[in-house]
Amino acid sequence: MEQLLRVGVISSTHGVKGEVKVFPTTDDAARFKTLKQVILDTGKEQLKLEIEGVKFFKNMVILKFKGYDTIEDIEKYKGKDILVTRDQAVKLGPDENFIVDLIGLKVVTEDGEPFGTLTDVIKTGANDVYEVKTAEGKEVLLPAIRECIRNVDLEAGVITVHIMDGLLDL
Repeated sequence: MEQLLRVGVISSTHGVKGEVKVFPTTDDAARFKTLKQVILDTGKEQLKLEIEGVKFFKNMVILKFKGYDTIEDIEKYKGKDILVTRDQAVKLGPDENFIVDLIGLKVVTEDGEPFGTLTDVIKTGANDVYEVKTAEGKEVLLPAIRECIRNVDLEAGVITVHIMDGLLDL
């Protein structure tokens, strides 16, 4: 399991005093108010940054990091991921999982027949949708609802699904 979880991506600078606009990749953007520090993945290294200020603007979070006081200090990090450690992560409810833990799991039918591999989780308004690549290379979309997703066993690395009538029809 990944020990670092992405909570946002720096989209651009904000003003000239070292603030950045962050597109949140977490379900709860308000969580940034309680974060004291984050990890910035520069692509070459991971920097621990202390959060000095948090504001919200439309769908973005505006962050100010301690020690980064000019636009020149921070603009090189545009497009970079903001990570937290798993112990800083939002506590999950029953039957909730981090997407990063689901990607790559084997998908089997209720009869135990291999079906494919989970390649992506698509966030929609109503429910998530699991994208599964079958052994034949076909992409299948499964709604992440109890009628379809019967069990997720992270330890075994297996998702058990019920293929609902009409789901595989083209």
